Amino acid sequence: MKKLNKGDEVLVISGKDKGRRSTITTVLNNGKVLVQGVNTAKKHQKGNPNAGIAGGIIDKDLPIEASNVMLVNPATGKGDRVGFKVLEDGKKVRFFKSNGEIVGA
Repeated sequence: MKKLNKGDEVLVISGKDKGRRSTITTVLNNGKVLVQGVNTAKKHQKGNPNAGIAGGIIDKDLPIEASNVMLVNPATGKGDRVGFKVLEDGKKVRFFKSNGEIVGA
């Protein structure tokens, strides 16, 4: 189980986009995540009429280290640390360490 999952709202805590809040679009296996609208770069793309791809300059989201983002706690609206605990029924869940609430509950 990972501390960050697709669709989680995160806060960037380090880098050029520090302080921005957005959602995770992809979690990569190398410890990086793609966050919507964060760490973007301009890419010059050649058009391909057969595939219906228009040429020009596009904005592309680049991966950011998972350690540079924090999960946002909806109760406080701030970034929070995440831990794991096993419930009585044997289910493993994520929880916020500041108030003990289960993530997504």
